[in-house]
Amino acid sequence: MLISSCFCHEYKEDVISIHYGVIGAGRQGTAAAYELALNGEASQVTLFDREEITAAAAADKINNLLEKKIAQGRCLDARDQDAVRAALKDINGVLIAVPYMYNLELTHTAVETRTHFTDMGGNEDIVSSQLNMTKKAAQAGITVVPDCGMGPGMTGSLAAYGISQFDKVQDVFIWDGGLPQEPNPPWNFILTFHINGLSNEYYGEATFLREGKVVKIPTFSEMEQIDFPPLGKLEAFVTSGGSSTAVKAYQGKLRTYQNKTLRYPGHYEQFRAFKLLGLYQEKSVSIKGHPVSPRDVFHALIEPQLLPPEKYKDICLIRVLVQGISHDEIFDYTVELIDTADDQTGFTAMEKLTGWHAALMLEMAVQERCKEGVWGVETAVEPADFMEEVKKRGFDIEEKFSPVVIGE
Repeated sequence: MLISSCFCHEYKEDVISIHYGVIGAGRQGTAAAYELALNGEASQVTLFDREEITAAAAADKINNLLEKKIAQGRCLDARDQDAVRAALKDINGVLIAVPYMYNLELTHTAVETRTHFTDMGGNEDIVSSQLNMTKKAAQAGITVVPDCGMGPGMTGSLAAYGISQFDKVQDVFIWDGGLPQEPNPPWNFILTFHINGLSNEYYGEATFLREGKVVKIPTFSEMEQIDFPPLGKLEAFVTSGGSSTAVKAYQGKLRTYQNKTLRYPGHYEQFRAFKLLGLYQEKSVSIKGHPVSPRDVFHALIEPQLLPPEKYKDICLIRVLVQGISHDEIFDYTVELIDTADDQTGFTAMEKLTGWHAALMLEMAVQERCKEGVWGVETAVEPADFMEEVKKRGFDIEEKFSPVVIGE
C-alpha cells in the first residue's frame, strides 16, 4: 500500500517580530520548528539541542524548505537550567521536544522568564504537577500547555471541538495510532517516536471516565476490532496516557471519556506478552547479583527491530466519536483525521501531527489567543478557533453528524 499527502507550503512575508525556541532538534522538534517558521508569524526560530550538529542540520533543513534564513541552531543542554534560563530571556515562546523527565523543571524556568510554553508530554504525574502551577503562570502573564502532540494532543483538541457541537454531551470515544503504510513482518510496526514513549504507553493503567466516575483500566485490555479504511481491520486496545488532562476537565460533565490505540492485527498479543513478562517496568531486578532494569533490556533488544528504514512512509489515524443531545435530539458526531508522510518536505505523518499540534498551541499562546495559566489542550483555546487553524494547514479531516434512532 502506498499513500501520499501534501499541504500548502506558502510562506508568509508579512510577519511581526516573534522569536520562537524549540528545545530538542530531533524529528518532532524539527517538524514543530518548521510549522512555527511557516505559519507562526515568526521573525526567528532557534533550535536548541545538546548536539550542535543536530541543531544546525535541523535549522538548515527549515531554511532550505522555506528558501529563507529564518532558523538557526544552537547548542544547549536541557538539564542545565542556568543555560536554559539565559536562552529563554530573548524568546517569546518555547516548545519542548525532549524526553518528558525534563518538562517540569523546564516549565518552572519558563515561568521565571515569562516565556510561553508547550511540550509533548509523556507522563501524567508530571502533567499533573504542571497544572498545579497555573496561578504562577497566570501571574507571569504566560500560557503553558503541556502534553501536546498527536495523542494526547490532537485527539483531545478534536474531541473538544466535537463536544462544542452539542447542547449536552454524554460519551466520547477516541481511537488513534501511527503505523507504517507497508507493514513488515513480524512486528508490522515501526518507531516514529522515542522508544521510552512506547514503553510508557504500554505500561501501567489508563485513566478514563466511565459512568461519570474516574476509573483505572489496565493497559492491554478491552481489545476490539475497528474497521479503518484504507487499512482495513485494526486492533484497538487500552494504553496509558492518552486521556491526559481531559478526565479532570470533563469529570462531572461527561458519562464516558476514553481512548484506545490502533495497531495492525497481531500486535496486541505480541506486545501484551512483553508486559506479562514485566519488560516494561523500570524498577530493577537482580540478575546474578547485578541490578538490571527490565525496560533497559527490552529497549536494547526491541529498538533495533523497530527502527524505521532511512526512507519510509507512515500513516496516522484519529477517529473521535461524540454522542450528545442537540435541539432535544440524540446525535453521533464523528470526526476523522488521516495524515500521511509528505514527499515534498520529507516530514512523516507522526512528525507533523505531533510537532505541528504543539507548535500551533504555542503560536496561539504567543498571539494571546489562549488563556493565561496552565491548561490542558481541551481548555486552552476555543475549539472552533483551533479547528479553523488545523484545517488551514491542509489536514484531511472529515466530519459527520448522524441521528441516533432509539430502539434500533
